[in-house]
Amino acid sequence: MARLSADAPFLHPDVDLTEVTSGRFVEYGKGSRIAYSEFGDYSYCDRYADIANATIGKFSNIASFVRIGATDHPMQTASLHHFLYRSGDYWDNSEADLAFFEHRRSRRANIGHDTWIGHNAMIKPEVSVGDGAIVAAGAIVTKDVAPYTIVAGTPARVMRLRQPPDIAQRLMNLAWWNWSHDKLRHILPDFRTLSAEQFLDEYEESAT
Repeated sequence: MARLSADAPFLHPDVDLTEVTSGRFVEYGKGSRIAYSEFGDYSYCDRYADIANATIGKFSNIASFVRIGATDHPMQTASLHHFLYRSGDYWDNSEADLAFFEHRRSRRANIGHDTWIGHNAMIKPEVSVGDGAIVAAGAIVTKDVAPYTIVAGTPARVMRLRQPPDIAQRLMNLAWWNWSHDKLRHILPDFRTLSAEQFLDEYEESAT
């Protein structure tokens, strides 16, 4: 029997979810903390991912110890400490700064479909990673990543293209990530054996 289900996400031990929307066949790795985020169909994160205020597309592959939407502190004020906005933790007669938390949650990171975020990478708030892109292990992404591009380093820089621009555009137009579960299973052998260009030649016409 298949381990993953369309009905509910698969949670490994010690997963902490706060206001998370999960698509079909989603998996959360051991010890991961996900907050105020959306995971698209078939996406998963490995162990101890820390993801906040993010929209994750379909078929996203998120490795262990990845951080997406890392939260920040107020830098323009006299102090940047928790006591400014988590004030109720320090004084009985004070409350949290709800406006600060609302602003933080509005600064969403966006991860596209069929992406790969490598081990220990960090994606900063308000950054978009395009469809088909790869973020190398340990990279710190501070700027948008174009579709089907591979980035690495701190800060992350373009290393090379995953696919030529014309193939990348054809893949995005095909949008196979929206196909049915049954169709994906039916053509699984072609996913495994055909190059991207061969796959497009085979299925573009039937998808129109």
